[in-house]
Amino acid sequence: AEEQSGFKITEAYVGIAGQHIRSDRQVCSKYRNSANDPITQEDVDSLINQMHEVPTQMGEEVLHILPQKYKVDGEDCIKNPVGISGKKLEGDFHIVFGQTAAANNLRRCVENNGIKVKNLILEPLASATAVLTNDDKELGVALVDIGGGTTDVAVFKNGHICNTAVIPLGGDIITSDIKEGCKILERQAESLKVQRGQAIVTPDIKNVAVTIPSSGGLKPKEISLVNLA
Repeated sequence: AEEQSGFKITEAYVGIAGQHIRSDRQVCSKYRNSANDPITQEDVDSLINQMHEVPTQMGEEVLHILPQKYKVDGEDCIKNPVGISGKKLEGDFHIVFGQTAAANNLRRCVENNGIKVKNLILEPLASATAVLTNDDKELGVALVDIGGGTTDVAVFKNGHICNTAVIPLGGDIITSDIKEGCKILERQAESLKVQRGQAIVTPDIKNVAVTIPSSGGLKPKEISLVNLA
């Protein structure tokens, strides 16, 4: 990237994912001194600061606090309460947690290469920024990012993220399953997956087989595409 751009990279946002990621939804509220004074950004920030104090599991840290909606004196579904007058301010938040050890290892790896970590970003959130429009997020969409070891999911509705998940299944695991199920080498399983793999049995693959050539003392092997699917 440095060679192509001609710029020295000194800091970066770094994506984080993995099976250790989990999310939860929390609601908190704040009573203000006067119902006549408009809500300020400081009032909103105080709710977000409360979310930093939510109980975590052992060895976890809060990665993201994502506002869903606000409520002012019972009036619901407010996107931005700043400027609205009211006594009671409530916030609905989606919170993403990650293992501190995994996050620290990732930070250390990047910083050891001379790059300052500005922040860790949940990978499906970064992917959503790259590929989704505001219209997509408003209408409702599920972003599914299939990686090597995990599949990351982010669900948006009404312009806000309403769910995140990390599923422990990815392309490398599928390759491993084919390797074990067909009793072939890993590189052969990867090639078979890429060239002939499909997840649904269709009429055109019935009675069709592929031959895996001999390698490393193994004899040639015929594999049914139906069994592969």
